[in-house]
Formats: sequence, C-alpha cells, structure tokens
Amino acid sequence: MQLQALVALLTLLGTAQANERHARLAKRAVTSSVSAGSSSSSASAPPMTTVSSATATTGSSSVGGQGTMSVGTPSTSASSASVAVGTGLVGTSIPPLSQITSGMPSPSTLPPSSTFPAGASAPIKGAPALPTPYSEEVAEWMQELNGFDIPTFSPTADGTCVGDPVAASQAAQRGWWTCGGYTRATDIVACPDKLTWGVSFDDGPGFYSKELLDYLAEKNVTSTFFVVGSRVIERPAVLVEEYMAGHEIAVHTWSHRPLTSLTTEQVVAELGWSRKSIKEVLGVTPTLMRPPFGDIDDRVRAISLAMGMVPVIWTRTPSGATFDTNDWKVPGGVVTGPQSFATFEAILGNATLLDTGFVVLEHDLYPQTVDLAIGYTLPAAMNYNPKLTLEPIGYCNNIPSTNLYRESNQNTSFPYSNSSSGDPSVPSGSGGQGSSGKTGAGALNAVIPLSVVIASGFAIAGSLLM
Repeated sequence: MQLQALVALLTLLGTAQANERHARLAKRAVTSSVSAGSSSSSASAPPMTTVSSATATTGSSSVGGQGTMSVGTPSTSASSASVAVGTGLVGTSIPPLSQITSGMPSPSTLPPSSTFPAGASAPIKGAPALPTPYSEEVAEWMQELNGFDIPTFSPTADGTCVGDPVAASQAAQRGWWTCGGYTRATDIVACPDKLTWGVSFDDGPGFYSKELLDYLAEKNVTSTFFVVGSRVIERPAVLVEEYMAGHEIAVHTWSHRPLTSLTTEQVVAELGWSRKSIKEVLGVTPTLMRPPFGDIDDRVRAISLAMGMVPVIWTRTPSGATFDTNDWKVPGGVVTGPQSFATFEAILGNATLLDTGFVVLEHDLYPQTVDLAIGYTLPAAMNYNPKLTLEPIGYCNNIPSTNLYRESNQNTSFPYSNSSSGDPSVPSGSGGQGSSGKTGAGALNAVIPLSVVIASGFAIAGSLLM
C-alpha cells in the first residue's frame, strides 16, 4: 500500500521532528537569558582544544532556537580526534559526557547533503528512476481549497513569536494564536456550559496510552484524542481501542510540525496524510483538528476548514493565562511533576471564574504525562469542589457524534459547505440527537459567513467565553 510506503519513509523522520520540536520549545523556556554567541553549555564546559591530528575551526549552531553555541568543526574525520572523559570529544560539538542528559539543548538538525529531483537515475542497474513522491494525492487534496478564500500570508520562520518578529508584529491581522491568542468564531476554545472540562489528550497513540485508556474506562470518562498520523500507523490497535471505547478521534497532523511555518501545500499534506491514516485504520475521517503547539493563523485556519476540519484550541483567559498543564515539559527535565500539577490546580481555579466551561492541554505520549493524568490531574478534577463535569470536546459542544466523522455526518452545514458561489457558513452543532451529543442549541449554532469571520477582526479566546 502507498500509505505503508509512506510510513517506511516518514515515520521515523516525523517522530524525531516532533520530539525535537518539543524538546526545543521546552528548553527555550530556560535558555531565554542566553545571549547571542554564547550558551550556558559552552560557559560551563571546559574550553575546546585541538589535537595535532585534527585542526579545528570555529563554527556555530543553534541551541534550542535561542542564541548560539561555539563549536569546533574538525577538518578531518572524527576518528582522528581523541576523547577525554568529562571534556567532550575534542575538536567537535559533542558535549561532555556529564552533559548528555534529559533536557539538554538540541543542536540544529543537518539538512541532506544532496537533493535528487524526480526522474533522477537510480544507483541500481535496472531500477526505475526516482518517482514524484505522493504528489498525486496532495494535488487531489489541494482541490478541496477551491471555492475558499485562502489568505496569502507567507509562512512564519518557525511558528514562534521570537523566531519571526515581523510576523509577530502582524499577529492581529493574521489571526495568529501563537502571538497574542487571536482566535476566530470558527475555533472551538471551550465548552459552553460552566464548570465543564472538555477532556483531551494529544500526540498519541503512544506506548503508554493503554494505561490511560484503562483508567478512563474504570472511571467511566471519555475524552477527545488528537492523534498524530505517523503514530497512528505505528500503533493502529491502540487507536482502534480508543475509538471503540467511545472516545472522540481528531486530527493532530502527520508529523507534529508548526503549521504556520509551512507552505499551503505542506499544510494540506500534513492534514491530508493524518486523516488518511486514521481512515485506513478506523474507516472514518475526523471533522475536528488541533494545530500542534496551537500554532494557527487565518491561512492555516482556512485550509483546515476547507478540508472539513474545525480547529480546536485550549482555553485562554482574558488576562492571557492559557490552560496548558506543561506536562509535555516534564520529560525534558524543564518542569517537574509537582510544578506541572500546580499549574493544573491553578487552571482549575481560573476555570471557576469563567462563565463557560474550558479545554485543557494534556498529552498521552510520555510515561510522565500519563502518570500525571491518571495519578493526579484526573482525580483532582473528579474530586474538585465545586463539582466539575468531564466530557469530550465534541460532546460538550453539543456536536452529535455522527457529525464528528465525515462518513456518518448528515449535517450539510457541518463542518462547512465548499461553494464558490457563496460563503461557507459556521457549522451548526445541533442537527438533532446523535448516538452521543446533547440535544439543543450549542456554541456552534450561529450561522455566520466565513468571509465575515475572517475579515471582521480578531477576538481573544477568553472574550469568546460568554
């Protein structure tokens, strides 16, 4: 199968990129004081020296996207250098052994040394020339954008405010959530009912998701799983168990890259391959998605809506507090378990001040994040005073379960109609009683032209909590 071939080529790359991105962002939180041309690692490490067999030259590489680290780049092979325990590999950027640990800075990744276009001759006699990879399916998915007004914003440098000051200065015009928390009426950012927690977990299916599933089943709690396509193919049985247990399944891209940093075609590919992998395993195509890191602007938003997926982001208060538990920072050693749980307790305190419910960011990828969920955050929420209601995000937003997947959806206005003769509408969340999903008007019942939503200005997510 073509999708299996895709896995063989991209799974390891996608997983590595996602993990590196998590580590880089986590490390950035503790390296903000690093000035250009130096780093805490290089400051504490012994100065590098050269040996007679390898003359080193000075170079630099990014450290967690913040500042630079002076390194030595050997002019000969690494095998000609010597290793001194505690001082690193002489003449290279390899840190001392004592510094190779959890939470260490991530160096820049190396690009391929050569690129080969489609049609290039193969190194094996009789083998066909290199094909054009996956272009036909991505080209087909690009057609879904026809009839939609996709903004022409250029991609951001790396999806962060610090990495792209110019884009950050245009955050309001872009509707960029990363810089300023800008949202649109088409985004799901909370549950409409006060004291209702829209429970969700990102980045799986993971090696430890089964422990979480067992706990949720024991407590009769269902949630929304925003899954990464490359991990769906790695652990399809886990996804099936999540789906068959009644949890909502939604898209979280193929390789967990910041979407605003990608071209329009690349965004389409990330969403397209992820939803394809889910359909290959479950037979259904989700109509909800969550952008990795919450990195979304009007261009990414419009692409997602055109492809039939409504963006979901976690709650942000009017004062700017985001409902991110920071559990993903624990595996990197940047945040401790107690610190992450204290953040969650603060989230619950802030939630009681809202006039609506809320959505929280948590993950089921790492053992630490699963332990935090089943040992601390979920029990704390279930025993909280005032009493909280725990529900999946689609359900708490009154979206019938049938509407959550393209194949079972009977509501022609949900997620959006794709018409070049008129404006698509904000989806209706009513549409009757599904097998799950509550009766009555919900947060998604307003019918507003998409062009009005995109052009009418911005709203801080917290201002939508009314």
